[in-house]
Amino acid sequence: MKPFLTKTLLLSALTVSAYSLTANPTLAADTLNNDAQVISEKLLSDTKQDNKQLTKALKQREAGFKLTEQEIKQQRQALLAKQRQLQNETETLSHQFTRNEETLAKLETRLRLETGSLGELFGVVRQSAKQLNSEISTAVTTIDSATFTPIVADVVAAKTLPSMLQLTGLWSALSEQIKASGEIKTVNLAVIDGEGQLADKQAVRLGSIGLVGDQGYLAWNGEKQTATAYLKQPSNGPVAANLVNPSSVGNVVVLDPSRGVMLAQLENTPTLKDRLENGGTVGYVIMSLLVIGLLIAIVQGMKLIITRRQIKQQLANPSQIGNNPLGRILQVYTDSNVKSALHNSTEALELRLMEVVVDEQQGLEKGLSMLKLLAALAPMLGLLGTVTGMIETFQVITQFGNGDPKVMAGGISMALITTVLGLVAAMPLLLAHNILSTKADNIRDTLEKQGISLVAEEAEKIAVAAVNDTNVTPLTQQVG
Repeated sequence: MKPFLTKTLLLSALTVSAYSLTANPTLAADTLNNDAQVISEKLLSDTKQDNKQLTKALKQREAGFKLTEQEIKQQRQALLAKQRQLQNETETLSHQFTRNEETLAKLETRLRLETGSLGELFGVVRQSAKQLNSEISTAVTTIDSATFTPIVADVVAAKTLPSMLQLTGLWSALSEQIKASGEIKTVNLAVIDGEGQLADKQAVRLGSIGLVGDQGYLAWNGEKQTATAYLKQPSNGPVAANLVNPSSVGNVVVLDPSRGVMLAQLENTPTLKDRLENGGTVGYVIMSLLVIGLLIAIVQGMKLIITRRQIKQQLANPSQIGNNPLGRILQVYTDSNVKSALHNSTEALELRLMEVVVDEQQGLEKGLSMLKLLAALAPMLGLLGTVTGMIETFQVITQFGNGDPKVMAGGISMALITTVLGLVAAMPLLLAHNILSTKADNIRDTLEKQGISLVAEEAEKIAVAAVNDTNVTPLTQQVG
């Protein structure tokens, strides 16, 4: 900055001197010489001073460069020393690792030789411990017989050979569970009722099979240590009161040897009402037709049975005419007015009796045509329900896909249940129609047989009368 200012002042002085020289040449020449000398001395002095400063700065920079080079050399030497140290440590660790690998291999070989069959024994012990631990986690015997459960868990989680204490604990746990499985004992446990309330109650433990409460069997949750009553109990199932205070010796108790699996399946077993509800509207229509058909069959069957009994009574006592089909046929035959008009002709009597038989046949077959129609209509409605259920199933698949079978269960259930209901309704109706038709035909055959016998009897009487008249006429002529 200082040399720049000096040069600026010199230029300014030269400019002033030039101006003065222009104004006064003689004076300007003297002044210019003096000024030039002063300026030259000044420039020389400044140049020397600047040179000294520049030399000093260069020496300082050179000293700084030398110092930095030394530091870098020192750091490089330190890094090289550290590198050599790390290489030495790496080689040492590598040799140590190799020696450890060799030592470990020797120790493993020695372990295999020394353990021998203990390895297999350890596997058997761990397997037994796992099975026992799985049994304890779900068994009802853990309510009051779980003293050695922590030891069993330690054996399962162990990575080394079990100690004598662990082996003894495993044996004790097995003995405890075996003993508890043969006991019928009253225990206290937490029971969740139908309203979701948790309460401590007493129950009877049937060995390791199950728990029995006041309402029947209880479902045991080993993880939460709580029990809940099954929604559906088996018929003649036990209750706690009967097991604690048995009324008599030798009572039969319904047991679930699957330890709750069969009782859980019993909850999922649909009742007859559930199946009818699964059939939907078509199912109710089919059952209505079945009920109507059975009522018709029962009424008509009772009527045919009564009619058959009356006909048998009428056959046993033909002289006493009753209010029954055969009695009405006999009434036509014995009617005095009809009989007087038919003494000389059997054809009219035959037509009259046939008319009565036809009238009685209509009464005997009343309702059978409707019964046959219902029997034919029930399977058709079942087929309708099947088609409706499949349509509903495909609609559900369209909306939700087929990933969850439970979503499609409603339509498939309706399709199958209605088919079953249609067949179930048709078979008894067809059987009833066949039986009633057979009974009606038998009664009609009996009536026709009796009518034919009456016509034959009347024909015989007319023939005998004709023969008698023929014999009487010649005798009369001889007498005359």
